[in-house]
Amino acid sequence: MTSIVDEIKKTAPWHDRHLLGLENLSAQQITTILDLADKFGAIAEGRSKKLDLLSGTVVANLFFENSTRTKTSFNIAARRLGADTVDFSASSSSLSKGETFIDTALTIEAMGVDLVVCRHQTPGAPHLLARHLRAGVLNAGDGTHEHPTQGLLDILTIRQKLGRIEGLTVAMVGDIRHSRVARSNIHGLTKLGAKVIVCGPATLIPRTISQLGVEIAYNLDEILPRVDCVNLLRVQFERQRGAFFPSIAEYAHLFGMNRERIKRAKDDLLVLAPGPINRGVELTPDVADGPHSAILNQVSNGLLVRMACLYLLARKAGN
Repeated sequence: MTSIVDEIKKTAPWHDRHLLGLENLSAQQITTILDLADKFGAIAEGRSKKLDLLSGTVVANLFFENSTRTKTSFNIAARRLGADTVDFSASSSSLSKGETFIDTALTIEAMGVDLVVCRHQTPGAPHLLARHLRAGVLNAGDGTHEHPTQGLLDILTIRQKLGRIEGLTVAMVGDIRHSRVARSNIHGLTKLGAKVIVCGPATLIPRTISQLGVEIAYNLDEILPRVDCVNLLRVQFERQRGAFFPSIAEYAHLFGMNRERIKRAKDDLLVLAPGPINRGVELTPDVADGPHSAILNQVSNGLLVRMACLYLLARKAGN
């Protein structure tokens, strides 16, 4: 285990103070994060629960949207690295008294915070913070824009399960219009050499998405035989303003992954779902819990990816 920790400490310097999205990262930067996450995974297998790599570092979790997986994952990741954490709740903060978003963040930073993990319902909110804070800012999801660590953990899971990214065909299925996860996956996968197909109801696929270098499809059964991995996105009812399809039953019939669709796919098809999953909508329970599913691997890899990102940004902040 000591040799792995030494390898981690020798990781090439990270030159960006913030991690705001995958759109502006190079293929090499993405690979650096994935490789570092794998190293943290090797340590986890050795059952070491806590490292002192970020002792003395303070990480503030500023979540202006509800979150279970991401917030908990960042908390555990920071503590496992030896950092201290501060949790922020918008509902009990001075925002309710009229304090601005920026003033709230500046106040928290003034308490000695080194890194700020931000989730916000408004696209670009973490980018705004990055222009005002000295602390490193890590985007934990901004509206419908990006969710970089989710994209990274999805890509890490694919690489672990299928052995590579380059040359694979990955389908992002579902609510593309409202999905920040789709955008981060598209940026990361295409930069690493994968072909990406977005598939779903025409009302949930913006025409401009083709500008990101993806193929657009509206029939899951037609593309499924040539897909290596399918990532089933949640239908985001909370972001929708209007009816985008006739019924949930019809959506599940046309785009849900079930036992019959699995039979038409490649034998080694990999099934991902960023969660929370709607069983019986995006996928049936037998698929969610079946041999093709890597959903729990995604959760585990989320911890490793967030450890890697926090470690890289904290090293940069310490320079």
